[in-house]
Amino acid sequence: MVSSSNSQPSMPNGNDNLQPPKLPPNVPSFPQSKEETLNLHQLLSIARRRWLLLATVTLAVSSLVGARVLREPPRYQSSFRLLIEPIAGDERFDQFSQRLAGQLGVRLDYDTQIQVLLSPVQLNPIIQKIRTENPGIDLDYGSLVSNLSVTRIESTKILEINYADSDNEKVKLVLDHLSAGFIQYSKNEQKTGNQKGLTFVEEQLPTLQKRVDVLQAAVQKFRQQHNLMDPEIQGQKISERLLALRQDRQTTQAQLSEAESLHATLEQQLQLELDKAMTVAALSEAPRYQALLNELQKLETEIALESARFTGNSPNIEALRARKENLLPLLREEASAVLGTSNVNAETEEMGASPNPIRLQLTQKLIEATNQKQILAVRDSALALAEQQTGRKLKEFAALARQYTDLQRQLEVATESLNRFLTVQEDLQIEAAQRTMSWELISAPNKPYFPISPNIPRGLLIAAVAGALAGVGAALLAEKLDVRLHSADNIKESTGLPILGTIPLRKDVKERRGSEPAAPLLPMTRRYRASPFLEAFRSLHANLSFISPDRPLKAIAISSSIPLEGKSTTSVHLAQAVAAMGQKVLLVDADLRRPQIHAMLDLPNVWGLSHVISMDIEVDDIVQRSPADDNFHVLTAGQIPPDPTRLLSSQKMRNLIVKLRESYDLVIFDTPPLLGLADGKFLSAHVDGMLIVARVGRTDRTLLKQVLEGLKVSQCSVLGIVANGTNEFSSTSYSYYHRYFSSEDDEQSAYEASVKQSR
Repeated sequence: MVSSSNSQPSMPNGNDNLQPPKLPPNVPSFPQSKEETLNLHQLLSIARRRWLLLATVTLAVSSLVGARVLREPPRYQSSFRLLIEPIAGDERFDQFSQRLAGQLGVRLDYDTQIQVLLSPVQLNPIIQKIRTENPGIDLDYGSLVSNLSVTRIESTKILEINYADSDNEKVKLVLDHLSAGFIQYSKNEQKTGNQKGLTFVEEQLPTLQKRVDVLQAAVQKFRQQHNLMDPEIQGQKISERLLALRQDRQTTQAQLSEAESLHATLEQQLQLELDKAMTVAALSEAPRYQALLNELQKLETEIALESARFTGNSPNIEALRARKENLLPLLREEASAVLGTSNVNAETEEMGASPNPIRLQLTQKLIEATNQKQILAVRDSALALAEQQTGRKLKEFAALARQYTDLQRQLEVATESLNRFLTVQEDLQIEAAQRTMSWELISAPNKPYFPISPNIPRGLLIAAVAGALAGVGAALLAEKLDVRLHSADNIKESTGLPILGTIPLRKDVKERRGSEPAAPLLPMTRRYRASPFLEAFRSLHANLSFISPDRPLKAIAISSSIPLEGKSTTSVHLAQAVAAMGQKVLLVDADLRRPQIHAMLDLPNVWGLSHVISMDIEVDDIVQRSPADDNFHVLTAGQIPPDPTRLLSSQKMRNLIVKLRESYDLVIFDTPPLLGLADGKFLSAHVDGMLIVARVGRTDRTLLKQVLEGLKVSQCSVLGIVANGTNEFSSTSYSYYHRYFSSEDDEQSAYEASVKQSR
């Protein structure tokens, strides 16, 4: 199998720097951090892994709590109820309490009342009485208050008093004395309250009576001083009078305006002054003056006629003129007599001539309008003065009425207070004469026969719950402190990388000291569906195919963070699964420090990868074919070199990878662990991607994250994670496979048995 030729493998196209094809962008190249969360499946997994710790802590805590419950001494409790206020419709109603409390806005303060009942002033006498009557009972104020409770039942008028103790006889005795003592306290309190109330009322009555007398005298004096009978009626009358004066004045002002308008019109028509108009009117109404005036006019007419016939010196004319001259003095004397003045001139005589009847009528109207105007003006002035006086009187009366109302109101308040106190005094005297209502015992204390604690069923239940919670807490704490990854979900959440395969745990795998478990190959002639272990690798191969369907993977590296995580086993069985699918696959043992592939496949390791890189040997000459499948080829590690890193990072190694990619459908490199070693990093830079194997229950999450960070720095494409060593408790899919394949195996066994039997 070893070629004697020393020629170096030929490179296609003479290019020594060919790079492997890069993966599409959707392939993750480094882990993404993700917060860890717990779900039901994880909790069940944790419980199964930590069942011993969970059971131990649960049993210990439950035992401690249960023992304490069982050792706790029994406690008995009883109670009684008191009605401390009268209910509605009770004929024996506390009149003073209701009336005075209603008037003063006072209600019973239940919180304060409860504190008073629990005070040493009330309880010490009861304790002393119990000690005197029962010398064997050890009781003091502190022990009594610590076990005693007084509460109000919701919003009712009932108080409930509870007392608890380990001695049921003592409980009954204490409650009997408490009920009697509280009822006696209520009686004493009511008597004291009635007496205090009566004293207070009697002290206030003289002051109230004196105030009423003073206010009555003040009201009487005020009414006499200001002549007030009924301020309301008097004020209404003054208001009505003021309103009537205002209306009369408005009417007078309207009439005055009409008279002034008529007077101005008549003056404009007559063109005559008032004095002259009065003269004309007076003379026109004097009959003697008018008769003389008519005769004078007649003489003047005759003179005019005679002047037409005779000359001015004619005796007839002279005689007529003499008669006229004699008549004029008589006319003046008559005018003086009518007008009451001696100053009568020609103008006056001329005005006294017989006027036109219409003009005379207008003149009389002018005189009447003048008189009416003067009368209305005087009346308006009188009404204005009366209105002003009435308004002033109304304002003064309003102030007086307000003062009177204030005095009257004070008198009413004082009288009402006096009447109220007189009524209360009467009620107090009646209440003092009859029996006042004390608190009523509506529920007497009974002797308790069943303890209230400990409640053994409930205590044991609490003990079980407390133990369970403590056990779960201890398991979660242990899980939190544990750095190992216990399931595929833990690995995925811790790294952020996809889980490409979950390899179930095989019970036939035996661990050897210093090496990873050896998993014998499953025979390929057997139906693959009969083995969930082999099916897991077929699923891993399918997931790798789906990563880049347009550009299939040609070369991948498989490694782990630390030794003994199953990377070699994964490499062997993945290659077997790929070969079973009809693809030509080459498995290269690139772990030049502790090679395992030849031992697992039972192949010789005389020549291998180290010889191809360090010597001029054709790789095809030393590649071995697996006896199980013609498509399964293996290149063992060969002799362990002194410096494996130098060989894996050499140019010959890169050229070899390029050649192998052209010769096989898939090349799988089994590389050394990544933690602390650079072998896998140099090799992964020239393949399509690296597959990280993490063993469930063994891989340290901190170390795995450290390794992935290192790969991120080296620009290595991490394809995903293979979770190795899962079981039915940590992998749901494996349990499905297990049940499915178990049923298939049973059917196959039954079928083979029936065939043999038929033969």
